[in-house]
Amino acid sequence: MTSKAMQPGETGVPEVDSIRNQELERAREVALAAVGKQDRKRRYAQIVLAIMLLIGGLGMIFPFVWMVVSSLKRAQDIYSLSLIPPEPTLGNYKEVLQKTSYVRWFANSIVIATITTLSVAFFDSLAGYTLAKFRFPGSTAIFVLILSTLMVPTEMLVIPWYMMSIEFHWTDSYWGIMFPGVMSAFGVFLMRQFFMGVPNELIDAARLDGFSEFRIFWKIALPLVKPAVAALCIFTFLGNWNAYIWPLIVTRSESMRTLPVGIAFFSSESQSSFHLIMAAASLATVPVIIIFLIFQRQIIKGIALAGLKG
Repeated sequence: MTSKAMQPGETGVPEVDSIRNQELERAREVALAAVGKQDRKRRYAQIVLAIMLLIGGLGMIFPFVWMVVSSLKRAQDIYSLSLIPPEPTLGNYKEVLQKTSYVRWFANSIVIATITTLSVAFFDSLAGYTLAKFRFPGSTAIFVLILSTLMVPTEMLVIPWYMMSIEFHWTDSYWGIMFPGVMSAFGVFLMRQFFMGVPNELIDAARLDGFSEFRIFWKIALPLVKPAVAALCIFTFLGNWNAYIWPLIVTRSESMRTLPVGIAFFSSESQSSFHLIMAAASLATVPVIIIFLIFQRQIIKGIALAGLKG
C-alpha cells in the first residue's frame, strides 16, 4: 500500500494537524471579516462622499435655477418665495430684447471677450516660449519684472489707464476697453512653465531640419501645450465676459456698454427691476454654457494641468 502524501504544513500527527487546521480556519475567517469590514467602510465613505458632492452640486446649481425661475415671474411676483412662478411669462425677455440695447451690449461683450482671448493666447504663448527656450542677457530680470506686476491690484491701475485713454482718445471705443487685457502676466507665467517641459532635443532637431524659430513655435511647441492654451483661453474669456469696473469707467455712450455694465443700469437708487435683471442675466449665461458644453474635456484637463504646473 502506498501511504498518503502529507500536505505542506502537516506534521503527520492527526491531533496536531486538526488543531492547526482549526487555527488556520479561524485566521481565514478573521481575515475575511477584516476584508469585509474594510469593504463596508469603503462603501460607506463612498456613499457619504456622493451625498456631500450631491449637496454641494445642488447648492451651486440652485442660484442659477432661481435666476431662471425669477426671470419667468411678473414684476409683482418677483418677491414670491415660490420656486414655481404663479403665472410664468416670457414678457421679461421680450422687454429686455426689444426695449433696451441688450443685443448691442451682448455683441460688444462677444467682440471684446473674443478678440482679447485670441490676443492673450497668441502673445502670451509667444512670450512664454521665448522666455522658456531662449537665453539672453536680462531674460530672468524680464520674467521677474513681469511676475511682479501680478502683485499690483487692478484698482491701482485704473487711474493710469484712464489718463492714458483720455490722452490718446481711446475712451468709448473697443480698443479703450480691450487694451489693458491684450496680454496678461499670469498667461506669460503659465505658458512659460508649460514650454519648459517641451524637450529641447525636439526643438534642436527642428532647427537642424531648417525650420524657422516661429515655425518651430507654431508647428511643434504650441501643439504640445494645448491644454495650457485651453485653460488660458477659458480664464481670459470668462474674465473679460464678466468684467465690470473698467468698462464702466471707460465707456460713456449706451451703445458701447458691455453686458455687465448694461445689466447694472436696470437697477437705480429708487427702483430695481429684478425681473428684468434676472432675464438679462439668464441670457448672459448662454455663451458660457455653450463654451462649457463644447470644451468640457479641455476645460477639466486644462484646469487640472494648470494647477499642477502653476
